[in-house]
Amino acid sequence: MRALTVAPGIANSARVENVPEPPFSDGAVLVRLLALGVCGTDREIVSGSYGSAPPGQKRLVIGHESLGKVQEAPASSGFEPGDLVVGIVRRPDPVPCSCCAVGEWDMCRNGRYTERGIKERNGYGSDFFRVEPEFLVKLDPSLGLNGVLVEPTSVVAKAWDHIERIGHRSRGFAPKALLVTGAGPIGLLAALIGAQRGLEVHVLDHHDSLAKREIVRGIGGTFHLGELADLDSFRPDILMECTGAPSAVRDALGRTASGGIVCLVGISAPDHALNVDIGRVNRTMVLNNDTVFGSVNANRRHYEDAVATLQRADKNWVARLITRRVPAKRWTQSLAQHPDDIKVVIDFN
Repeated sequence: MRALTVAPGIANSARVENVPEPPFSDGAVLVRLLALGVCGTDREIVSGSYGSAPPGQKRLVIGHESLGKVQEAPASSGFEPGDLVVGIVRRPDPVPCSCCAVGEWDMCRNGRYTERGIKERNGYGSDFFRVEPEFLVKLDPSLGLNGVLVEPTSVVAKAWDHIERIGHRSRGFAPKALLVTGAGPIGLLAALIGAQRGLEVHVLDHHDSLAKREIVRGIGGTFHLGELADLDSFRPDILMECTGAPSAVRDALGRTASGGIVCLVGISAPDHALNVDIGRVNRTMVLNNDTVFGSVNANRRHYEDAVATLQRADKNWVARLITRRVPAKRWTQSLAQHPDDIKVVIDFN
């Protein structure tokens, strides 16, 4: 069968190759892959700067944003042939740590977790894959191709879960305004969840795009072009930084209304030194009871929240986030970023 593979640590080693059928040890449920989403993590792995192959192997089957259809499943698994499904990415560490032991593997404390298509475990980027029933999420068939967005939606669903938990520190916290920096798929999905919670939504991006402007307007939000400094008078209650751009991270700190929450979702590359008046940041955040935290990955609860989020959303709105589909045999074309890209999908169907 076909698989999309790379040699982690070696730049531009990506290729399509024939590999054996997935072993039963990967899981009792056999799934045929329909589509695979591409994100910045995949591009990092292909560039050689991230990722690791399974122990004893030189190559990694890439792909963690899956959408597939069940082919075979044990009667007791809760799945049947024909079910539309998404595979969960992370697996708990074998010890396990205190978080992994209670199903919160997204908060693993000792780093011994593995991840499909990323860290020490082959991904979903092959014609067929096997997966454990407990790491598989069933979708309503009406989601169709939009189901490939479940994994990125789960990431922001987890961020929102933690924002709301932090907000409960004060019984009087009643947020009204959300600012999202970055109008990529993560930023737009974060904005969608904010709109579903009834917040006044603002999305800031430094690249102008008519498509993105219309997508933001489609959830009743306001699109802003420029930098955070251009919105100096606007102080949101919640700020979600989804770009990972070091300057945007710097400018986000201390930029909320009093008692506000800054959630860092984008991941920055290392070795970017910036001038920061850390005294001003500290003074502002302490005197205003502000909070800043980082969030990554998701557990099963967040995947289920993501499915519910996409089910509630307008299906046409969600479909507009998928801006380009690339055939599996030419999958490396999905790695090049085009100006109008939001979410690029590799089509296995």
